[in-house]
Amino acid sequence: MLGALANSFKIPELRRRIVLTLGLIAVYRMGDFIPLPGIDGLALRAFFDRISQQLGGTLFTVMDLFSGGGLSKMTVFALGIMPAISASIIMQLLIVVFPGLEQMAKEGGESGRRKLNQYSRYLTVWLGVLQALFISLWLENARNFEGVQMVQFPGWGFRILTILTLASGTAFIMWLGEQVTAFGIGNGMSMLITAGILSRLPTAVHQMVLLFSPSGPAQRQIQPVTLLVMAVMLVGVVIAVIAITQGQRRVPVQYARRIVVRKVYGGQSSYIPIRVNHAGVMPIIFAQSIILFPATMAGFTGIGALQSLAHWLTRGQILYTFLYTGLIIFFAYFYTAIAFNPMDVADNMKKFGGFVPGIRPGRPTAEFFDRLLTRITLPGAIFLAIIAVLPDLVGRWLKIPYLVASFFGGTSLLIIVGVMLDTMRQVESFLLMRNYEGFLTHGRLRARR
Repeated sequence: MLGALANSFKIPELRRRIVLTLGLIAVYRMGDFIPLPGIDGLALRAFFDRISQQLGGTLFTVMDLFSGGGLSKMTVFALGIMPAISASIIMQLLIVVFPGLEQMAKEGGESGRRKLNQYSRYLTVWLGVLQALFISLWLENARNFEGVQMVQFPGWGFRILTILTLASGTAFIMWLGEQVTAFGIGNGMSMLITAGILSRLPTAVHQMVLLFSPSGPAQRQIQPVTLLVMAVMLVGVVIAVIAITQGQRRVPVQYARRIVVRKVYGGQSSYIPIRVNHAGVMPIIFAQSIILFPATMAGFTGIGALQSLAHWLTRGQILYTFLYTGLIIFFAYFYTAIAFNPMDVADNMKKFGGFVPGIRPGRPTAEFFDRLLTRITLPGAIFLAIIAVLPDLVGRWLKIPYLVASFFGGTSLLIIVGVMLDTMRQVESFLLMRNYEGFLTHGRLRARR
């Protein structure tokens, strides 16, 4: 692996892409240190600490994760790329609902794809404006239930400034992600999310050192045996996540032979990969958004009924665990049904003369893929649910902070592993084209002179 990493910098184009990606990520992280004007940072931090301790997290906890801690600090990049993710999900749903958009996506080609991307950009900006408006109103009214004044000069001047700053930051982050995708390495949005998550790693390591040190404030709450168990568990969880992320069912496809002007076309065999975890991390994000909604409203309004419901939906509670698990399994099937259309796959196969051996083309093939998806999605959904609740179980069992336990599963680990695997594949494709040995290949290949 070290040899492949060294070879990556021997290829001029790949070296240029890697340096550009690291530079754009550094620009993105610099925004985490530019605060929003007119905000009392100490009061804001006190508020987030309070709702985190009392309610166990809110929707802002999820947004803060994807923004790399920018929301809790209320920086110019506080919204992160959540508006872009929401716009992408909304566009996928609209394509399924509206026939015009569906036709544009299927038959529009490159022009149709560009139009849909442009619509997604416009929607991202408008969502950023809407979220920035609500955040500005919340910051102004925070004193009503917290007893502090977070905004120094409330009014429409502050609101307009907040909207312009946060919406511009969202648009700039979207542009950075597109530049990484086009001229760098990996998917731009995913790389920025991963950079934000990994930025929390030094804080987690610092907490671990304090808990393990005999002279620290915690006076060695973590024993050496516990630390060894954590290391072995982390390796096992990462291996399991990689196995499920890479796991797929390969459906064989045979293409009929055709003779056109004395030339024979088709006749070869191929396969269609059906991933075990086709939905990725989206089911966990959807489930978290729904289950944390009562806690978010309770933190804003202070209503007693919502606070009682939020207490039962706190991490570690039995109701939270069962409801969270059920929502993840439901959204795994829901997102898979949106992302993979068996009828479209069957029609495309029939159009190009392909068929699954033993299955008639057309509707029988679509029904075959539908049954296959129903069965193969279940183990992937159950695995997602286990990974999602694993940080809570590990935190309670080993008595470690949630920030440390979050790297043992949940959204953070799934995103990091998935992005790292995709990035390694892209780097390996560059290496193999130049006859270098890649990360995932074996054997010796001589470099082309």
